Amino acid sequence: MVNHRIIGDRATHLSPEDLAALQENLHEQRLFRREQLRQIAAVPREGALRRRGSAAQAEVRAKLAASARMVLADVEAALQRITEGRYGVCHLCRRPVDRERLMIVPQARYCARCQHVREAGR
Repeated sequence: MVNHRIIGDRATHLSPEDLAALQENLHEQRLFRREQLRQIAAVPREGALRRRGSAAQAEVRAKLAASARMVLADVEAALQRITEGRYGVCHLCRRPVDRERLMIVPQARYCARCQHVREAGR
């Protein structure tokens, strides 16, 4: 599904070219995150545990890995939505996500308004 709606004066239109560019961006992000996780996992743990500050380094690596896994899951979910024709529709209000938002955050699940509401509720 390619989003062709305009709400007020906010264009939400995704052209086939936009969708192709977004899909390519998501594929690149997926490759980057997979490589990032591979590199984090490849750090020798035994040697690192003997060094001073290694507990802090291990904690940083664990947080980086958790963040990378979370972004990777979001990216893969966005690619799945593209495949299923559901990409660019807010998960909460079901309105189109603005084109500009998707160009900045292609894995966005929510429109800016709903994202703000979700973050304010935390």
